[in-house]
Amino acid sequence: MRAKVWLVGAGPGDPELLTLKAVRALREAQVVMIDDLVNPAVLEHCPAAQVIAVGKRGGCRSTPQAFIQRLMLRHARQGRCVVRLKGGDPCIFGRGGEEALWLQEQGIEVELVNGITAGLAGATQCGIPLTLRGVSRGVTLVTAHTQDDSPLNWVGLAQGGTTLVVYMGVARLEEIRQGLLAAGMAATTPVAMIENASLPSQRECRSQLQRMGTDAAAFALRSPAVLVIGEVAGGVASAVLDPVVAQASA
Repeated sequence: MRAKVWLVGAGPGDPELLTLKAVRALREAQVVMIDDLVNPAVLEHCPAAQVIAVGKRGGCRSTPQAFIQRLMLRHARQGRCVVRLKGGDPCIFGRGGEEALWLQEQGIEVELVNGITAGLAGATQCGIPLTLRGVSRGVTLVTAHTQDDSPLNWVGLAQGGTTLVVYMGVARLEEIRQGLLAAGMAATTPVAMIENASLPSQRECRSQLQRMGTDAAAFALRSPAVLVIGEVAGGVASAVLDPVVAQASA
C-alpha cells in the first residue's frame, strides 16, 4: 500500500458541519492525529483508530510542528492510513499547505479535505452575510499573528466596501483598532466579535471599531474568537436578513 496522509478539516466545532468526505476519511483511518480545537465528538466516526492528540492553541503549550510532521511520516511509512485532523479548514491558518509540501517532499501521497473555517461559520451563525450586494463586494481573511510579528498592511485592509475577518485577534485588539483607524477606516465601522463559532457556547459581542477593545473587555471575550469588521456586521445586514428569516419561518 502506498504511504498516504489525509489532511482533513474538521470544521469550526459543530460536528454536524463535518463534510461527508471528512467522515469517509475518518472511517478509513487507522491513525488520527487531532488538533486541540477539534470537537472530540467527531471521533465517533473512527472508533477503531489510534487517536493521538497533537494540540496547538494560542497562549498554551503546543506540540512542536517538527514532531507532528515526523510522526505523520513514521505512521505513513508503516503503511497505516493517517488522518491529520485540523480545526476549520486545513489550508486557512492551519499550516496544511506547509505539511502537505513537506510530506510530498518525503515521497508521501497527500489528500486535502476542505473544512468550514470559523470565520465563515461564525458570521453565518450570527446572521452576518460576509458579502452583500451594494454593501460588501469582497471578504479578506487575515491572522493577527504573523510568524515574524511583522506589521499587517493596514492600508490595504482598511479599504471600504469589503469585509475584514480577523483570526487570532483577541490579544491584539488595540493594535488592530489603532492600525485600522490610522489607515483611514471609519471609527464607527461595525464590528462583531464571535467566540466559539458554531458551538453551543458561541457568544457574540457587537461593537464599533473605535470602542471594540473596551466592549470586548466588558464582555470578557476569550479565544478562540474571530472578528468580523465591516458594514455587514451592523444593522444594514439585519435589515435585509430579518424579512427573509420571517418569510422562511411563516
